[in-house]
Amino acid sequence: MPIISEKQNNQKQVLTLNELEKRKVVEHNSLITSIAKMDKTPLKMFELAVSCIDTEKPLEDNTVYLSKRDLFAFFKVSDNDKHSRFKEAVEKMQKQAFFKIKEKKEHGFEFENIVPIPYVKWTDYNDEVLIRFSPEIIPYLVNLKKNFTQHALSDIAELNSKYSIILYRWLSMNYNQYEHYSVKGGRRADQVESYRNPSISVKELRIMTDTINEYKDMNNFTKKVLNKPLEEMNAHTSFNVTYEKVKKGRSIDSIVFHITKKPVARNDFYKLEEQDPIYLQDKENKEQAEELLAGKALKSKYTRLLLDNMLLSPYEMTDTSLMAGLQAHVYPLYDELKELRGLNGVKEHLSYVASKQEAYSKRNVAKYLKKAIEQYLPTVKRQDLNHE
Repeated sequence: MPIISEKQNNQKQVLTLNELEKRKVVEHNSLITSIAKMDKTPLKMFELAVSCIDTEKPLEDNTVYLSKRDLFAFFKVSDNDKHSRFKEAVEKMQKQAFFKIKEKKEHGFEFENIVPIPYVKWTDYNDEVLIRFSPEIIPYLVNLKKNFTQHALSDIAELNSKYSIILYRWLSMNYNQYEHYSVKGGRRADQVESYRNPSISVKELRIMTDTINEYKDMNNFTKKVLNKPLEEMNAHTSFNVTYEKVKKGRSIDSIVFHITKKPVARNDFYKLEEQDPIYLQDKENKEQAEELLAGKALKSKYTRLLLDNMLLSPYEMTDTSLMAGLQAHVYPLYDELKELRGLNGVKEHLSYVASKQEAYSKRNVAKYLKKAIEQYLPTVKRQDLNHE
């Protein structure tokens, strides 16, 4: 007998492997800044379960459903021991895992200790896994109107350290706010930049990573909680992150992170509805965001250079999605080249691309230009390294 009843079967959303790339995890910021009292496997299992929640619909019985097969694929488990390892992970999550949440209220702080997933049900003869969230965690996962963050489940899947996951969630929270206020306004320029270069005290970082009593030596703390996690994050997620230590007297007082987002190649990547950043919550916002980006592109010196080299036509400039895509994904790469070779370097690159271009349609002009600069930039960087 399956663990899902006929009624539940009509409501279930079993995670399938080909959906992993599209899945988003949406959580309240208070949950992200909380202390996650769990190791990497329970934390990743929690993130996986959260990604199955449709925040636009009521969550029936606080329950989501996973496929055991795809859960193993998410964790890249293929050995004969996988069923017993899954059982151990579930038991560990339920016995040890909880969030310590601190939330600012009108008269001070409110503290909550929440066991997020008290009930899991599965069988040894069926592929389905039932996961039920505690009622107390639900407000941090559904009906999120403000102060929430979403990030890609596929990024979390590649992280193999508790500290990598915690840092990634916190950095995503800050960078999402940078993207949001860059488009929407409502913050001073220096405030917007501070979201892309967030600072956290060492004390707060120790609390968030649950390392107050661990890695007392700062060199060891730096290695375990900063260097290794960021190396992993830079290799496997959509972010490139560096950091610097800020001293107060002779001690390290805080850490300032510097976040950049990697350009991501994809089919029709310039269609912003496929990106779904936090500020694009509905069709109206998507169109508004595209128009803002397209407006910036029209004023860009790079648009003029593309016109001069006949890599862009005046007719194509009327395509809002195309111009928004150039501004979001191609022009930042031209900025990188400009930093390395000056504006003349960009002009020479575009002149070369124009001389070598093949016939292309309006549908993939942005993709063509992005591929060209992505292939050229590593060569420039290698040349610079060889001349140092």
